[in-house]
Amino acid sequence: MKIVAALTDPADAALAEKEGADMIELRLDLMEIDPVAAVQQCRKLSQLPIIATFRSAQEGGRYFGDGDEWEKKILPVLPLVDYVDVEQRFARNAACVKLAGKKIIASHHAPIMMPLPVLFVLERELRAFGDIVKIIMTPQNENDIIELLAFTHEIKLPICTGVMGSRFRFARAVLPLFGSELVYCHVGKTTAEGQYSVGEFVQLKKMLLG
Repeated sequence: MKIVAALTDPADAALAEKEGADMIELRLDLMEIDPVAAVQQCRKLSQLPIIATFRSAQEGGRYFGDGDEWEKKILPVLPLVDYVDVEQRFARNAACVKLAGKKIIASHHAPIMMPLPVLFVLERELRAFGDIVKIIMTPQNENDIIELLAFTHEIKLPICTGVMGSRFRFARAVLPLFGSELVYCHVGKTTAEGQYSVGEFVQLKKMLLG
């Protein structure tokens, strides 16, 4: 598993690396600073791979534009980053990321828990344009957690699964044990309710994996 430090301030990049993050996600939709300047600052402070993300309002972020506007925003940062988070709603705009030689994290965040058959269909749809599939659900009960664990374990290609909210926060720590490759944590301000800090998850990883 790799620990991703999701940042709202590129100035936190050095601390993220120091505390044990493996990758950095720049939540560009949550930053007032120019996206190119934000990535450049991050590059000066850290050697870690960078994920560029403009999270839409529909999936919990503050980007309110359409796919074409998203493409215009992402194009200037492509030479400077390693990965781009592309939501399913922007799939038709993913070609520019591929042409730039960058890897795609194809993502979908839902305020519900989807049934297992629907999850498998969603995974195939995201895999059609992404290198890594990221599926984040909002479980309503323990049975939902068990199904999400089973789904994660069944998928053999690169995948990241997780939960929204703090009610089942523990699932963020357990899902990597069943195959989820990325764990999104915070340094400084959280980007999602229920996130562990990078420092906390480094300790959890030691305890869970030895």
